[in-house]
Amino acid sequence: MNTQFKKGIIELCVLKIVSNKDMYGFEVIENISKEIAVNENTIYPILRRLTKQDFFETYTESMSIGAPRKYYKITDTGLTHLHEAEVEWSSFLESVSRVLGGHSYEN
Repeated sequence: MNTQFKKGIIELCVLKIVSNKDMYGFEVIENISKEIAVNENTIYPILRRLTKQDFFETYTESMSIGAPRKYYKITDTGLTHLHEAEVEWSSFLESVSRVLGGHSYEN
């Protein structure tokens, strides 16, 4: 898939996945990579940026084996941003579908 197509939507996917449950970075990568080819060089900068923008907060949990894990939790600000982005994305998909195929995109 064209990298430019992916760049704009990966952030929305990260927000959506973390909105479903708190996750650590590698878990986010595993979940997204089931559908879209991504790696840590793509996801970790997004996680840092979304945290800096107050869309995520982080906390650490100790593990019985290995180093502690940093978990990402979506904030109320992040949920608001996610909702706005989903509305914008749906509208964009509808427009692109009309241009490319001449018909509506149905969810």
